[in-house]
Amino acid sequence: MTAVRGRYAPSPTGRLHLGNARTALLAWLDARSRGGAFVLRVEDVDFTRARPELEAQQLADLRWLGLDWDEGPDVGGPFGPYRQSERGDLYAAALARLATYPCTCTRRELRALPVTSMTGEPVYPGTCRSGQTTPGRPAALRWRVPAGAPVEFVDRLAGPQAQDVAREVGDFVLRRADGAWAYQLAVVDDDGAMAISDVVRGADLLDSTPRQILLLRSLGHAAPRYAHVPLILGEGGAKLSKRDGAPDLGALREAGVPPARVVAALARSVGLVGPDVREVAARDLVADFALTRVSTGVQDLGPLAHLGEPP
Repeated sequence: MTAVRGRYAPSPTGRLHLGNARTALLAWLDARSRGGAFVLRVEDVDFTRARPELEAQQLADLRWLGLDWDEGPDVGGPFGPYRQSERGDLYAAALARLATYPCTCTRRELRALPVTSMTGEPVYPGTCRSGQTTPGRPAALRWRVPAGAPVEFVDRLAGPQAQDVAREVGDFVLRRADGAWAYQLAVVDDDGAMAISDVVRGADLLDSTPRQILLLRSLGHAAPRYAHVPLILGEGGAKLSKRDGAPDLGALREAGVPPARVVAALARSVGLVGPDVREVAARDLVADFALTRVSTGVQDLGPLAHLGEPP
């Protein structure tokens, strides 16, 4: 049996909110409950927003929560470096193995395209496939997505999935016009190169998984097993963000809230512990953990919004 290697990959562009914390906890529990290794990888390809001080804050907050990792930017490991900003040569080598072309379409032009896919995104119509439409503009690099059978996989929580990437997504960007590496290429090359076997992440990334599997196969990597966990929603039913006013991990830590209280609230929100459990250490959830126990309903903030208040 292939060794279990899980990962959590935060972006140091802000403090970790409770949705981030719950995904990290579930990814850690999934790896630890099966005797696997856990990798902490920093996704800092967005050089306009990523900050070293935010990375340090995130790692400190995760450790405060009770999580640990076998490999990461602060502990090293055999598959480093563990910051995407330090892996550019690896991404360039991967890009060179794929058929790409320069695209000068702007974001405004792309936003004006009709939404014709099940993902809710516009399908790129191949405007620049035969040549740049506006030479002289900064150009992104798009992958010539190979046509073929739909990509099929079974998500460990969401069940069977299928997507015809060429028809439902179209050619997608691997390197942005400003020179930054696109998330889709970076995450795929990292997971493949680091031999990640299991990915537990938020349900908002489910639609992008088929294109990542197609990229993995094209680069000669085996696809990991995926599990997309439910999101915590903020005000108005949107994905939780800093604007929703819920306390972030750092604020809770600085306020003196016991980490066991935070872990218990996160565990209660997906049905891992009963409604009366008010404190539990992350390590005490490992023995009885199974992804099949995770409630897959989408939750709003509910009692999580009041974690910073006296019990």
